[in-house]
Amino acid sequence: MKDFIIVGAAQAGLAMAYYLQQNNQSFLMVDKESEIGASWLNRWDSLKLFTPTEFNHLPGLDFPAPKGHYPNKYEVAEYFKTYANHFNFPIELNTLIQKIYKKDEIFHLKHKNGVYQAKNVIIATGPFHIPYTPPCAKKIADEICQMHSNYYQNPKQLKAGNALVVGDGDSGFQILDEVSKQNQHTVYFSGETNIKSLPQEILGKTLWWWFTKTGFLSFSKNSFIGKRISNNRQPVIGTNVKEILNRENVIPVGRTTDADGKRIETELKTLEDVKNIVWATGYRPNFEWIEGLELTHEGYPKHHRGVSTMKGLYFIGLPWLHTRGSATLGGIKKDAAYLVKKIQKKQ
Repeated sequence: MKDFIIVGAAQAGLAMAYYLQQNNQSFLMVDKESEIGASWLNRWDSLKLFTPTEFNHLPGLDFPAPKGHYPNKYEVAEYFKTYANHFNFPIELNTLIQKIYKKDEIFHLKHKNGVYQAKNVIIATGPFHIPYTPPCAKKIADEICQMHSNYYQNPKQLKAGNALVVGDGDSGFQILDEVSKQNQHTVYFSGETNIKSLPQEILGKTLWWWFTKTGFLSFSKNSFIGKRISNNRQPVIGTNVKEILNRENVIPVGRTTDADGKRIETELKTLEDVKNIVWATGYRPNFEWIEGLELTHEGYPKHHRGVSTMKGLYFIGLPWLHTRGSATLGGIKKDAAYLVKKIQKKQ
């Protein structure tokens, strides 16, 4: 029996562990991966943070890099390992929680080797659960190499020949940038082309410095400005969208609408020469493994700043948990500190 079990040992779980430890709470962290930082190491090779070092500090131990440096995925993973070891958090790896249910005021967390019990549970698994590809992907011929961005590492995974990159978010444009630079063949782009992009630095200051000074990261999701920001399309950060789309070997084709074998239908043309498809089409949340949890129509838990409708069950690391900054590495500590204070008051 533990007072707390934290499910997930990335930035959200680590921040919660820090504050629970500072408050002398008995807790255990569990994570499905075999090592701390695996959620970052599993992403594509060239991935870097949008935020410079000074905005990436978890509570109690700063990110070990010079100011203005944009860490890569390996540096982030190493920071997480160092952080967990520094505070000597109790962590069980290779532990996938398959089901959570509450009985007689106690939470039961089922995994392949048994069941944990806890008075309180903090879900820190983040928002990226199930890689999503549109239904038409199943109609595409087997000889065409298809992969979701979740499994994309580098262009060497692709076959020789033309490629199609689907998705107009940060991941989509970063992968389009990399594939079109290293692939001399045609790279079709499927998505919106009128996407706003912002540079990482403006007038000698990082974009996140400006965000902090203007309060952009601090508006509550329930405030007037917060609602406007959260409902509007977010710009692509640190990637020159216009330059990429103007490359000779990049051809925008609009949305992908259907497929049949080797023929891919898009809004602007029918593609019959594609050898590779990278689906940068996002993720869907999955919280069905938590019995009795009340969800929104988007599939996320109903909560107020991480406090769910189920007594003793809390969430951290969700998009817009409270502000735009909730989704950033450095912003997670504010949510974690608030949540631990709320937990303390309830005990």
